[in-house]
Parts: sequence; C-alpha cells; structure tokens
Amino acid sequence: MGEKIILPPEFRPLLRVPFGTLFTGDGRDTIQKVLECMGNPTKLISVGDVTTFHLLDSGIIPDICIVDDRTKREPASEKVVSGTRHTGFKEITVTNPAGIITEDLINVINYAFESDQNIRIFVYGEEDLAALPSILMAPICSVVLYGQPGEGIVMVKITRPKKIEIQKLIDSIIEQPENKDKLHSNIWRKLNGH
Repeated sequence: MGEKIILPPEFRPLLRVPFGTLFTGDGRDTIQKVLECMGNPTKLISVGDVTTFHLLDSGIIPDICIVDDRTKREPASEKVVSGTRHTGFKEITVTNPAGIITEDLINVINYAFESDQNIRIFVYGEEDLAALPSILMAPICSVVLYGQPGEGIVMVKITRPKKIEIQKLIDSIIEQPENKDKLHSNIWRKLNGH
C-alpha cells in the first residue's frame, strides 16, 4: 500500500464544507444545472457512484470516474452500480480504506490523468477522499464533480488558487499526530507532479 494519509476525526467537519459550487437536488435536473455552468473543461472527473450515474445517465462520459459501489456508506442500488459500468471506460481497481488516502490511490489517479482513455477507478474500501488528490492532480481548467450527501453535487473548477487551498488542507492533515511520524515524500512528489 505504501505511504498513506490518515484523516483525523476532527477534520471530517471541514470536508462537509463544499470545495466548490454546490448544486442542490439530485438526478438529471441537478446534472443539467451543473452542465450549464461547467463550460468545456480540460478534464472532467467524477467522484462518487450517484454523481457518476447521473452524469452517464445524461449522456456525459467523464474522463475519469471514481466509484466504490456505495452511497452514504451503504451499498448503492443495482441500478446505480450497473449504471456506472459503461463500455467507454477502461477499469482499474485499487484498495483504499475509509478515512485514508493511500499512495496506491494516488498512483491510480495519476495513471488515469496520463491516459488517453476514459478510466473508471473502482475502489475497494472508500472513495470519499479521492476528490482531494483529484483536485491537486487535475490540469488547470478541469472540473471535479463529487456528491455532497443529502444535498447535491459539488462542482470544483480547477484553478491555481484552488490547488493551493487543497494543498494547505492536506498539509494541515499531515501535521496531525496520526500522520506526524510517517513518511509522505512519495505522496507529495506525486501530488505535485514531480
């Protein structure tokens, strides 16, 4: 598994605050509102089963989708699970436990950004934190979409200031006791594109 970043419990409330614009609601109507504001992103990344399902159901194939067959920590419906399996994707699987960002997850996301294929990353464990490395690793002018449970879809337009904001958040997580004595040099090198 290599290096990993553990999310301390006191940081969970910070992750409930949207990192971008929140579009309330669910289903196609919400996706349509997102699409009207999204423009033509360099890359489109979708994190979460329900968000990915509604994108695909609306005829939009993201460059990268990250799913775990779960929603709100419960198994996703068969309709959603089968709806995220699109023939246009090359599938890659990775293990990433809940509340952790593993080096393996970062490696797979990096591979997906370098690929010229549409990639479906299936996570054994939990993909909830995958939005953070996706935001850091995405090219400028890309868009990351992720679900905000019970509220809607968050659209993050990737800008240099947004990357700095997320980098500071991850720095502060790494400085916590759960992570303080662990190596993170490989993770930082990969997150920063070196």
